[in-house]
Amino acid sequence: MNRLQKKATNLARRKNSIRAKIQGTKERPRLTVHISNLHVSAQLVDDEAQHTLAAATTVGQDTKIKSTQTERAAQIGTMIAKKASKLKIKTVVFDRNGKLYHGKVKALADAARAEGLEF
Repeated sequence: MNRLQKKATNLARRKNSIRAKIQGTKERPRLTVHISNLHVSAQLVDDEAQHTLAAATTVGQDTKIKSTQTERAAQIGTMIAKKASKLKIKTVVFDRNGKLYHGKVKALADAARAEGLEF
């Protein structure tokens, strides 16, 4: 098994371990985060109804603006928290999708907490 296969296998294992323990409901949805090399996206998911309640992403936004990926993650955190407050959602379950709670994931979570979202 080469390095990249092992990295992908470990990420999948961590993701499955996290998802086995958490589940979103309508009252307390799951805030899931996806970070690629270029974009950041977050969703509020009701797992019982298998429905996305709200989403925020950098895809389609003007990426010519010179900002770091961490700054974009913080912007997405504030956007998803504002959308959650419009839906009268105050608490969520945070799903970091197997990523470490560090850097971009932490910036998104801190920005969401600063806007009043609790998790």
